[in-house]
Amino acid sequence: MPKAILLDLGGIVLGINVAQVFRTWATRAGVATERFERRWVMDEAYELHEIGAIDFAEYVRRQGQHFGIDMPLSDWQDGWNAIWTKPYVKVVALLPELAQRYDLFAFSNTNAVHAESFYSRYPAALAHFHRMFLSHEVGARKPHPAAFIQVCEQINTPPEDVFFIDDSAANIEGALKAGLDAHHLYKEQDIAAKLRGLLD
Repeated sequence: MPKAILLDLGGIVLGINVAQVFRTWATRAGVATERFERRWVMDEAYELHEIGAIDFAEYVRRQGQHFGIDMPLSDWQDGWNAIWTKPYVKVVALLPELAQRYDLFAFSNTNAVHAESFYSRYPAALAHFHRMFLSHEVGARKPHPAAFIQVCEQINTPPEDVFFIDDSAANIEGALKAGLDAHHLYKEQDIAAKLRGLLD
């Protein structure tokens, strides 16, 4: 059995839908949603934003140039935070007991704006994590193996004793290279079933 559990947040604990971001931006900008759907990419600015190297204002300044869109920062932010759907109820229901039995942590590629949003929206769902490792705070992001090693060192647990779940195949590949017991799951019932197995 593992000594620690490490979970991704978006797509594992909290439901997300990127299409809602694009629809909100398109509505605010008065353009077709396809303009964002077809051209948005996880580019250099996105990665810099997620390791805290640039702030949200600079990120959306670059996005505005990329898309040819000029709209207020508040509109960009409202769209950015439209990503959330709702917590995965079956997963969240298991967190209290998991937190009693194991060291329970989260590791998420995220940014300050999203973090402020999910902390304020879902305090009960996130309350059972002993610590949250957020990429913009730790200065490293998945799928880089070094990022996983950094987290393992901070929780003082060998990688092989860390049970990790993520909805991204690339992140799982990075975790496996770092030596974690990593599992690629993305359906709520499958995630809950895998975690429930740690309580049997």
